[in-house]
Amino acid sequence: MSYDLKSTEDGSAGAASGPRPRVGLLGTGPWAHRTHAPALAAHTGSEFAGVWGRRPEAAAELARQYGVKVYEDPDALFADCDAVAFALPPDVQAPLAVRAAAAGCHLLLDKPVATTAADARAVADAVVAHGVASVVFLTLRFAEPTAGWVTQQAERSGWFTAAAHWLGAVFPPDGEPSAYADSPWRKAKGGLWDVGPHALSVLIPVLGDVTSVSATRGPSDVVQLALRHTSGAASTAVLSLSSPRAAAGVGLELRGAEGVFGLPEWSNVPGAYGSALDALLTAARTGVPDTRGAEFGARLTEILAEAEGQLPE
Repeated sequence: MSYDLKSTEDGSAGAASGPRPRVGLLGTGPWAHRTHAPALAAHTGSEFAGVWGRRPEAAAELARQYGVKVYEDPDALFADCDAVAFALPPDVQAPLAVRAAAAGCHLLLDKPVATTAADARAVADAVVAHGVASVVFLTLRFAEPTAGWVTQQAERSGWFTAAAHWLGAVFPPDGEPSAYADSPWRKAKGGLWDVGPHALSVLIPVLGDVTSVSATRGPSDVVQLALRHTSGAASTAVLSLSSPRAAAGVGLELRGAEGVFGLPEWSNVPGAYGSALDALLTAARTGVPDTRGAEFGARLTEILAEAEGQLPE
């Protein structure tokens, strides 16, 4: 194709030229409908090229809605695209991401990258081996004002402790489940794996990498993490997808020598997804890996897998 964004033989990304880069979407679930597809269609720096899904009829419907090509084979989509966006369960995403990287496609991944350290490492290794760019869509790292807030806090020092909670009502004990409840992997893996990456994506860039983790269970799928970081600071995270509706909410508070700082509210998730695509295309053009890429995604999976291993069956 004429837009030379796929990786070159020396492992760096080619410079932009000609038409906009083509981006394909894999996945047809609620997130694909509400976030991924609208953001790809609205993005002015790329072309929404087509859709593949495990349910052909759902892929055809989504493709028809946006006037793009429907693909019956993911490898055909990889061959036609410069980059691919994933809206798939993590253990479906990981092997397809390895195949996409081998085809020279840059990767806009969903979190978690995988639910085993080995699968997540395979994705990160494929990115390096094939010289492609990668970004993991971690909402708080791309939405505003949270993304800017994280950058500001990472510039401070003297952190003492932090406390995060992400209590979702996807499977509430009271009332109807959310639109995202029809998700077998979320039911099986719970809040630790679905929203744990969000909490870690803020704690790590501010407090440093995790040096130790301990995990305990609470009611339903509640998991509480106690973390130590390379800065010496300690943090906690309470995670769930099964909160009562009145108890649901998200918060994160940092405490240190410079004071107390709370995570601001955010909105416009499709806009945040567009910012993630911007970051991917920048990494592809410059050859400079994004710090929120597959390597970071693999580290998040390692921490979550270690925590999961401490929980009773």
